[in-house]
Amino acid sequence: MTNVIEKNQLNEDSRRISEEIDSIRRNYNTKLDEKTRGEKGQFMTPSGIAHLLASMFDNLDGEQRILDAGAGVGSLTAALVERAINEFSPQTIDTEFWEIEPILVKGLKETIHLLNNKCLKNNIDYSSKIHIENFILNSGDIIKKAGEAFDKAILNPPYLKISAKSEERSALKKLGIETGNLYSCFICIALMLLKKGGELVAITPRSFCNGPYFREFRNFLINGNNLKKISIFESRKTAFKEDKVLQENIIFHIVKGEKQGDVKISTLSSSKDIEPHIRICTFEEVIPAGNPEKFIHIITNDFQAKIAHKISQMPCSLEDLNLEISTGRVVDFRTRENLTNINESLELTTPLIYPHNFVDNVICWPIPHNKKSNALKVNQDTKSLLVPNGYYVLIKRLTAKEEQKRIVAAYYAPISGFDMIGFENKTNYIHFRNNGLDENLAKGLTAYLNSSLVDAYFRQFNGHTQVNSSDLRILRYPSIDTLKNLGKNIESFSQVEIDKSIGVF
Repeated sequence: MTNVIEKNQLNEDSRRISEEIDSIRRNYNTKLDEKTRGEKGQFMTPSGIAHLLASMFDNLDGEQRILDAGAGVGSLTAALVERAINEFSPQTIDTEFWEIEPILVKGLKETIHLLNNKCLKNNIDYSSKIHIENFILNSGDIIKKAGEAFDKAILNPPYLKISAKSEERSALKKLGIETGNLYSCFICIALMLLKKGGELVAITPRSFCNGPYFREFRNFLINGNNLKKISIFESRKTAFKEDKVLQENIIFHIVKGEKQGDVKISTLSSSKDIEPHIRICTFEEVIPAGNPEKFIHIITNDFQAKIAHKISQMPCSLEDLNLEISTGRVVDFRTRENLTNINESLELTTPLIYPHNFVDNVICWPIPHNKKSNALKVNQDTKSLLVPNGYYVLIKRLTAKEEQKRIVAAYYAPISGFDMIGFENKTNYIHFRNNGLDENLAKGLTAYLNSSLVDAYFRQFNGHTQVNSSDLRILRYPSIDTLKNLGKNIESFSQVEIDKSIGVF
């Protein structure tokens, strides 16, 4: 009976402290200028999300030294300390925070005061230290002083691109780290500061799971470490809805220096979901062996696994088909003097194809009453921007959130009367040695890329609206004969017709 009373009291204390800390977060969140917060990529962690991250750690017994960089008001560490006290037997807890925003440091000190009282009440030695310094710019000194000293790292790092010539990028290169976003920088440094067997849990954008810009980061994460758990939300609005963040997020758990095993993938309806859908994946499912880019596939159920298997059985890559993919060469604002409309210039002109020319999976040109120029002057300055007129498959590089498909491809049939054609830079195009394709092959590829099968597979590793050429190079395709036969027999590019045709192979 006494144990039950003590447990209830512990739970009540935890609930009260969680509410107090979340109140601190809300209070100081309103004091941050919204524009500044966006510019710095600062989005503080709600209580529910903080406890979700804390729940992913395996062992919080004994002595625990915790790292929290980009700490905000300390919500993450607070949730972790609460869990350690409620579910484990910690002897000492030493927390170190990095935060450069003066307003948030005040809130962080309030949180530390609450944690100190809680640990004191539970006979746990507690110590803390706040570093009011740039975690990245000072990373060399931090690593030199601390070494691999931490048992746990819990992070909601800032989300912001950093330029190739920035001070942050230079500091990271000295550590042998090559990555272009603040959040991936924070993760790399935190991993370097962990002991062997130390655990890291972080919430970040899902964008690192694919694409060339995060290739080195993916290698850094998985080489010699155990990517043990991944959690995602059914809706992109769930994690930071108070801040109106629509970025698709991922929570992941890594154990440093541990042999890679299976990966536990959880899908949650909300941060309070007590019965998430769980699937145990082999590492081969998450990062297929034949994937040199190390894209991270998040396969949430058996149906998704069947889709992945079906795509993996496709016999060809683009290279096997002797095809290439390139980005449209015309960057309109760099050649404004050569933009025009057809029949409005006395000079020689040729059609210019934009994403708005994608209409029902076919290129429609010109689009009446569109404000954009629909043609490009042909001269010495623009010849290198054009390709021979022919049959092509065009793919939008960026898709709108409201579009049903991640990959939006369109069939381009040669517009009569022109030798060359211009593709704008927001498009990718598939070609054969810088020339057009066989007509039926172009039709078959357009149908395949627009299929629900490919869309479902693509979403397993792409969590944003950007479609990289590397994504399409890594994709598997049917044989050239199968694609030509598909193109020969397809009657329209309606979704029903496409999926009906794709279903036969």
